[in-house]
Amino acid sequence: MPKNNLRPIASLTISFGLVAIPVKLYSATVASEHISFNLMRKKDGSRVKQQYLALNDGKPVERSEMTKGYEFAKDQYVMFSPEEIKALEEATTRSIDIEQFVPLDSVDPVYIDNTYYLAADKGGAKPYSLLASALRKSKQGAVGRWVSRGKEHIVLIRPIGDGLAMHQLHFQAQLRDIKDIGVESTKVSDSELKLADQLIDQLSAKRFDPSQYVDEFHERVEAAIQNKVQGKEISLAEPPEPANRGNVIDLMHALKASLDARGPNKAALKERRPAKRANAANRKAARR
Repeated sequence: MPKNNLRPIASLTISFGLVAIPVKLYSATVASEHISFNLMRKKDGSRVKQQYLALNDGKPVERSEMTKGYEFAKDQYVMFSPEEIKALEEATTRSIDIEQFVPLDSVDPVYIDNTYYLAADKGGAKPYSLLASALRKSKQGAVGRWVSRGKEHIVLIRPIGDGLAMHQLHFQAQLRDIKDIGVESTKVSDSELKLADQLIDQLSAKRFDPSQYVDEFHERVEAAIQNKVQGKEISLAEPPEPANRGNVIDLMHALKASLDARGPNKAALKERRPAKRANAANRKAARR
């Protein structure tokens, strides 16, 4: 069994009935590789910094002079000290009481906010395995509540691999209704639907494989930065024109053309994807 070198975010207890499971909570994601740029003065490359100004007299305000306030009426505030804010944010419950079990396919992914992993804590291995096995067999998830940093969350605990994952869910009131965006209901013909089904079939895979997808934009930006560091010019590619934007297209023609284009090249495209990932890995290794 591999040694766990990750630090848990918190220690919790999951309860259902009279069964209590001590667990450790871990983030399921790693820090984003987002590339950030600094603001500079163009003429000499000097860094610039933001400055906060007081609205009543226009004078600069240092961070040490700042606090936080809540506007309870127009231009009327109550102020909170950093200690008060910290106490409010750190109000956290150490237990999650399972309120119900639901079929996993009944939870729309639109409700999922953050994802965590759960590991059994000391003395929790047996009940942890029991819950994971029972959920896996029944294809259900456990729904409960958790308060973290002064905010209550609905959580969904579900089996993943040999363990358990926990999703923070949005409350229904936090989600907009799809009807609010004014989706237009339009009929499609049987022939159009048949061609669409064929195109979907050509593009279908047995399962989602996340390793097929890499952050190509990040790689392009990283390569451009390396060229700049080495004093090389970078080519500025024109962004591709959106296809048929604003134009009425012949849907049947577009579907047939898509099928014709995909047909003979499907196998070749699948073969090229792993090579693309390998090339990306080689470029990163070369930069090191």
